[in-house]
Amino acid sequence: MTTPIATAQVGKTALHVPRLGVGTAPMANMYAPLSDAQAVEMIQWAVENGMNFFDTAPLYGAGLSERRLGMALKSIPRDSFVLQTKVGRLVRDDGSIYFDFSRDGVLRSIDESLQRLQLDRIDSILVHDPDVAGEAEQFKQVLDETFPTLGELRSQGVISSLGAGMNQWQMEWEFARNFPVDCFLLAGRYTLLEQTSLDFLAYCHENQISVFLGGVYNSGILAVGAQPGARYNYREAPPEIMDKTRRIQEICARYGVPLRTAAMHFAAAHPAVTSLVLGSVSKDEAADNHNTWTAEIPAALWQDLRAAGLIEAGAPLP
Repeated sequence: MTTPIATAQVGKTALHVPRLGVGTAPMANMYAPLSDAQAVEMIQWAVENGMNFFDTAPLYGAGLSERRLGMALKSIPRDSFVLQTKVGRLVRDDGSIYFDFSRDGVLRSIDESLQRLQLDRIDSILVHDPDVAGEAEQFKQVLDETFPTLGELRSQGVISSLGAGMNQWQMEWEFARNFPVDCFLLAGRYTLLEQTSLDFLAYCHENQISVFLGGVYNSGILAVGAQPGARYNYREAPPEIMDKTRRIQEICARYGVPLRTAAMHFAAAHPAVTSLVLGSVSKDEAADNHNTWTAEIPAALWQDLRAAGLIEAGAPLP
């Protein structure tokens, strides 16, 4: 049995999640094809080893991620895992995706997700990337229609928590100021390379809003290092990011700490961060994430990074 993973409360709710969860977008053949059996094996290993918080969405593989989760979880007691999916995008019969943040769209999306997941309830629901659909109009509709619909479901006990999942913190902060959310999924905006969201995270911590972090490797460069072709924010890393990554790597190397290990531990250290949601496509990848999570890192490494100006002064150190 692997080392247990601590759990943390989601916002002010009764829901608790492990501090290391599983993002299931890659499981929907995002980067390379994999079989149903591989996906099921990974999910079941994660449940057995305490990484039993799964983040999914209809968008991921046009429902494939949810269907594979359903295959894996149907034989597992429902209270043994926490499931989070999203609303705002619906899947047509031909597999194409369209935006719908209306009340009817939200209820239909939840119903279709439950069918794909083969479950009778979902623990947490996020509004998925409303900024992608057009910022001004979608922001208003989410506040006027989407969140109130989810709020009714929360008050009825149908779901335990609600929030939004995005690649930016600015609109999430506006949502937090205008609706009683429980949590946010924030991808790529609080990492060892980028701490632009510090004020937002402080607000969330002060107001007991949980933050689930995705993209803690900034699309790959913090996992593989400053090598040719390394990607940052879904594109080839620019020279200044390659240079900063090399400088971080050099300090990590002094202490024998892999870059990705430092990246994971740094992201998790902010008190607003309830869980890291890391993508896995195999049991071995999930186990590697687990081992990285439990690794020991000398405190002096963080002090050296800060002294070199590679970590923002206000960022909490592990």
